[in-house]
Amino acid sequence: MKESELRERTRVLLDEVHPDDEGVSRVDFRSAQFDHGLALVHFPEGLGGFGLSPKLQAVVNEEIQSHAKTFYENLVVNPIGIGMGAPVVLTYGSEEQKRTLIKRIYTGEDIWCQMFSEPSAGSDVAGLSTRAVRDGDDWVLNGQKVWTTLAHVSKWGMLLARTNPDVPKHDGLSYFLLDMESPGVDVRPLYQITAEAEFNEVFLNDVRIPHEQMLGAEGQGWRVAITTLMNERSALGGGSSRKGGGPVSVLTRILAESGAQRSPAEQAILEDKATQLYIRAELLRLTTQRAKATQRSGNPGPEGSVGKLAQAEIYKDVWETCVAALGDDGLLYEPGYELRRPTGDFRGTGESSAEKHILQAKYQLLRSQANSIEGGTSEIMRNILGERVLGLPGEPRVDKEIAWKDVPRG
Repeated sequence: MKESELRERTRVLLDEVHPDDEGVSRVDFRSAQFDHGLALVHFPEGLGGFGLSPKLQAVVNEEIQSHAKTFYENLVVNPIGIGMGAPVVLTYGSEEQKRTLIKRIYTGEDIWCQMFSEPSAGSDVAGLSTRAVRDGDDWVLNGQKVWTTLAHVSKWGMLLARTNPDVPKHDGLSYFLLDMESPGVDVRPLYQITAEAEFNEVFLNDVRIPHEQMLGAEGQGWRVAITTLMNERSALGGGSSRKGGGPVSVLTRILAESGAQRSPAEQAILEDKATQLYIRAELLRLTTQRAKATQRSGNPGPEGSVGKLAQAEIYKDVWETCVAALGDDGLLYEPGYELRRPTGDFRGTGESSAEKHILQAKYQLLRSQANSIEGGTSEIMRNILGERVLGLPGEPRVDKEIAWKDVPRG
C-alpha cells in the first residue's frame, strides 16, 4: 500500500468519526480506527492493520494530528497492553483470543499488566518460583509478583509461572493470561519517590486459571516471555517519533522561557548541553526508524535493547538538565505531595504553559530514575547487546543444566 493511499484512508476515517467531535469518546474513535485497519498497520487485516511495515504507523498518526486536536498516545492509553499484550496474543493466541482481546487492548477498554518479576528472582526472570499445578481443566497458582505496573487498574495480566520444577529453570515455565478479577488475586501498592503507586506487588493465593488461557504449550513459557520482553523493549525504547519531540522539546522550551534569569555564560553552557542531548535524541529516533524499517509483521529482535538502553540514559540526562535550568525553582517539589494511585495516565502530557513545564520537569526527574530499571535494567540490556548482537561470549551460567528444584537458593 502506498503512503498516499494510507493517508486517504485516514482522512476517510476522520470524515466518518472525528476525535474532536462532541460525544465521540476515545473508545469510539479508536474502535473505528481499528476497524479501518489504521490502529496497528503491521497487524493482519481484520485485527487492526494491513500487514504493512510498522514504520507506516507514523504516516497514520501524522495525518490524524494534522487534522485533529485530539490524539491518543498508545503509551498513555494502554502501554503494556498495546506494547506487549497485543503482539504476544497475535503470535501465540488462538483465533478466538485474537478476535476478542486485541481490539479491546487497543481501545483501552481492557488495561493489561505484565507479571514476571519476583522478589527472590531479581533480574533472573527464569529463576522465578511462582508455582502452577494442574487440577483438571484448571491450573492453581500460588506465589508473589512485584513491580507490576498498573496491576491495580488491569483486567488482564501476562503471567509466567513454574509448571515443572524437575527440569532446568528455562524449560519448566509456562505462560498464562490471568483475569485480574479472579478470586485469590491480591494487589498492593508500592509507592515511589513521585508519591505514586503505578507499581504494585501481587499475591496469588490458590488462583485458578483455565488451561485454555495458557499461551503457547506447557513448558514453552520462556519462549513466549522472550517475545513479550522483546516487544516491551521496543515499545519502551522508541523515543519520540517527531524530530525534536518528547522530553527534549520540554528542555528547549524551559531554556527559552527561563533564559532571562541566567547570565550569558550560564545560558551558553546549558544550550551546549541541550544541543548534545538533542543530537543523542535524534540518533535514537533515527535508529528506531531504521529498526522498524527492517521489521514487518513479526516480533522485534534483540536490537530493541539498543533503543531501550539509549532512551533510559538520555531521558535521565534530559530531565536532570531541565531541573538544572530552573535554578532555585528546581530545588523544591511543590506542596501537595500526597500518596496516590494513578488511573493510568502517569507519563506527563506535555502541556504548553511555563508553570506546567516546571511541574512536569520536576516530576519526570523523579520518575525517570526508574527508566534504567523497568523493562530490564541497563546492565541486562548491555548483556543482551553483547551476547546476541555483538556475538561476545556469555557470562558463566553454572545452573543452566540443573533441575530448578536442585539449584541452591538463599
